[in-house]
Amino acid sequence: MKFPFKALLALLPALGLIPPAYALDPTTYQPGQYQQLDEGQLLEHKHYTNKEGKSVHSPAHTRNGEAPPGASAKCGDGSYSFSLHHRGTCSHHGGVVSWLG
Repeated sequence: MKFPFKALLALLPALGLIPPAYALDPTTYQPGQYQQLDEGQLLEHKHYTNKEGKSVHSPAHTRNGEAPPGASAKCGDGSYSFSLHHRGTCSHHGGVVSWLG
């Protein structure tokens, strides 16, 4: 029997266990679905390619210390992650302190 991961993923936001953005099917992600980043707010400007081949901003600190639009998590080192998936989020940045919704 195959485990119904998609059904479980759809249920998690309703239970408040993950932000609704994570329920999006990454295969149907379209640019503009998430808020555009204001690079001027960020102190670091690196990017990485995620497992779907999409360019994602690497975790970064903000000038004012507040969560920037489009951030998905706050990391242990005070940076904000823009990851589209839970797995690996904030690795090398002290782990996830809190998920942003």
